[in-house]
Amino acid sequence: MHTDYLTDKLIELAFAEDIGEGDVSTLCCIPPAARGKSRLIIKEEGVLAGVETARRIFRHFDPELEIRIFIADGDEVKKGDIAFVAEGKIQSLLQTERLVLNVMQRMSGIATTTRSYVKELEGTHTRILDTRKTTPGMRLLEKEAVRIGGGLNHRIGLFDMILLKDNHVDFAGGISQAIACAHNYLKEKGKNLKIEIEVRNFGELEEVLKTGGVDRIMLDNFSISDTREAVCLIAGRYETESSGGITFENLRAYAQTGVDYISVGALTHSVKSLDMSLKAVEE
Repeated sequence: MHTDYLTDKLIELAFAEDIGEGDVSTLCCIPPAARGKSRLIIKEEGVLAGVETARRIFRHFDPELEIRIFIADGDEVKKGDIAFVAEGKIQSLLQTERLVLNVMQRMSGIATTTRSYVKELEGTHTRILDTRKTTPGMRLLEKEAVRIGGGLNHRIGLFDMILLKDNHVDFAGGISQAIACAHNYLKEKGKNLKIEIEVRNFGELEEVLKTGGVDRIMLDNFSISDTREAVCLIAGRYETESSGGITFENLRAYAQTGVDYISVGALTHSVKSLDMSLKAVEE
């Protein structure tokens, strides 16, 4: 999967959606040769993300736009900070403004939320994971924002890891059958992918431990006490992941069970964007 290709396609689609046959507001009052500057102003505290993507958007639309970056992806910012200044044709600055803001506000919101989860886990060995609960078309950028915030990507899509969830197990006829099918598929296709399996209770966990052949076990909707017991049963034989029913308030308690990973859909599916604006520099 070519991430650069998909990002370029996203940018092209976003411009087609926004500009269409032409930005009539800009074209009617800004001469084609007029030049100017815009600066990105941070309006609330958080973690900045999307700077390099903004650079890519500017250059995709107009390679002659110049960007001076003052604050990098992953840096913590506060109200009034100036992240960068973009300079070039005013028509280009105005036509790229909304896409740059939409992307950076969304990515920075995700990075800010992720950083708060990462800080909550300090002192434990547990790492925070994202999920596939992303905005359609925006997944690569949203998962990049998770990485910028200090989290890890669980998987990019359905192609880069085998995750046998409850429906896979049920349709396949059981846990041992699903695991066997996964290994047969990998052998037949000549692929080398990790296998993770979801368990819903201790009976399923015991069957996985008896069957083997996986890399990670996902404990779905286990309570904190049950998670602690399950982690002890697995005892380092496989990686462990907690998912379902986990909030910021109980995050650390789950981490203290010794689980290796915690996956949180809220990092991407219900995050608040970070407020910022892209304003003309008056000279």
